[in-house]
Amino acid sequence: MPRTRHTAAFALITVAALALTACGSGDPASAPAGAAGDGAAKGKVPTTDVVSSVRKDEAAARLLPADVRAAGTLTIAVGVSNPPGATYLADGKTVAGTDIDFADAVARKLGLRFTREVASFEAILPALGSGKYDVGTGNFGVTEERRRTIDFVTYINDGQGFAVRDDSKLKKVTDLTRLCGLTVGTGAGTTFEVTLEENRHLCTDAGRKPYDVKTYNDQGATWASLQQGRSDVVMSTINGLRYAVGQQEGVRFLNEFKRLDVGFAFKKGTPLAPAFQAAVNGLKADGTYDRILEKWGIGASAISTSQISPPEIK
Repeated sequence: MPRTRHTAAFALITVAALALTACGSGDPASAPAGAAGDGAAKGKVPTTDVVSSVRKDEAAARLLPADVRAAGTLTIAVGVSNPPGATYLADGKTVAGTDIDFADAVARKLGLRFTREVASFEAILPALGSGKYDVGTGNFGVTEERRRTIDFVTYINDGQGFAVRDDSKLKKVTDLTRLCGLTVGTGAGTTFEVTLEENRHLCTDAGRKPYDVKTYNDQGATWASLQQGRSDVVMSTINGLRYAVGQQEGVRFLNEFKRLDVGFAFKKGTPLAPAFQAAVNGLKADGTYDRILEKWGIGASAISTSQISPPEIK
């Protein structure tokens, strides 16, 4: 039976549906502070400061182009969709998440200040090519299609997964034909939408009714569609799904489907990649990397070393 009751915890997820035109300072020194070890606890977004102790790495900074070192600033676009990647705190203005912590920590390693602008997920990658932004974050998975026009510097491993209502009879999705005849809710302009649209033919090829794909511009609307019975299943990031089902009643994580490397995004041929790679690896060496993962409860997303535009994980 479709659920129409929204719980108080569900309101946490819909915070990400606030206006995406807000702008904020990219000053890494302004990272929110909170009680140490508060973690990704139910009912709150963790605000532990794991960034302000990061010190500049002179060797990594020397890898930056001379004009960037001289200016000391870069423009970063942030896609705010859902925690733990990036979300708004209760004030509706401050952004927080793994993407924010990693960006601020890298800025400190390189001795830079980021001018941060919140932008819609689907607008960031094209804007990198036009030169509007120097770098973008938004839990961007590294795919072969994206590698043709975008350079990446990886910092975590995440990927694709599914969640359903508690009353769903859907079992583990080992292939997309398990979705035939269902309605799948997902984010617009994402790898999930591409994967679903490219493989709808699998159902008709098997003589079955294709699944229907419903796309949404914010994760709050995606979860509302599931809670209210307009979608049968949600496809999103593994980390985002695990976090979300811990914050609301009546839904459960179904399974991982595919892992992807996730990275900072740049226009193709960027000279910034080697410095960012060195900075991420420096965060691993000094322990900051593990502290960020622990804060957000995503230890399973650790990578052994940062890479520049690695092949898509198959």
